[in-house]
Amino acid sequence: MESYKTERLILKPASVDDVGFFLKLYNMPKFIKYIGDRNIRTEEDARNYIENRFLPQLEKRGFGNYVVSLKENGEKIGAVGVFEREGLDVVDIGFSFFEEYEGKGYAFESANKLSQVVKQKFGIEKLSAITTKDNLSSQKLIRKLGLKFQKYIMLPDDPEELMYFEGDL
Repeated sequence: MESYKTERLILKPASVDDVGFFLKLYNMPKFIKYIGDRNIRTEEDARNYIENRFLPQLEKRGFGNYVVSLKENGEKIGAVGVFEREGLDVVDIGFSFFEEYEGKGYAFESANKLSQVVKQKFGIEKLSAITTKDNLSSQKLIRKLGLKFQKYIMLPDDPEELMYFEGDL
């Protein structure tokens, strides 16, 4: 699988080498609050999640979840991905970054790059995004990517009503 670069970042496809990274990222209080509890408590849980959720889509579609690292020192700072999600007809872009890297433009830079890649390399014409009503920073970034609010939706196995955004690439 191919990695992608921006001015400041490297986007590398998620792999089992990223077990510790996803264990930490997916247990951040903000991740659990805004994205949800994935019940990843151990490295084994993280490995299973990567093997069963990330790798099959990467192999099937050629795109999926990417670990975002700083070009200057290789530090892993967050993740961005384009996903086939149950309950959505249009592939969905998502992102999560460690708090110390928020507000520096990294999420937009990586999400914008991945949007370009899925359009140019994989022919994706439309992109969607979902977020909670109280996640204002995600809503701002989603709008900056050119997606527009469409409606409130419910996803399977999720009790919370979510905001659904969509746009042409």
